[in-house]
Amino acid sequence: MAKKRPKLMSDQIRQAIDDSGLTRYRISKETGISETALALFYNGQRGLSMKALNALGEYLQLTITLGRKPEKKGK
Repeated sequence: MAKKRPKLMSDQIRQAIDDSGLTRYRISKETGISETALALFYNGQRGLSMKALNALGEYLQLTITLGRKPEKKGK
């Protein structure tokens, strides 16, 4: 049985964009992130700067929770 791959943070942000019901154009205009940068990020072709991620997270009212993977114990 294949292990389920944990969702990447970028996947979760893309999902939040989809769930918001807002257009990427509107998100771009309201956050100051260029339409091109947002489109490239959304399509998985490029990352966003921390400044852009902060603006996007604040605009979409996202909370980032840090967690750690459980440590693997030796055999």
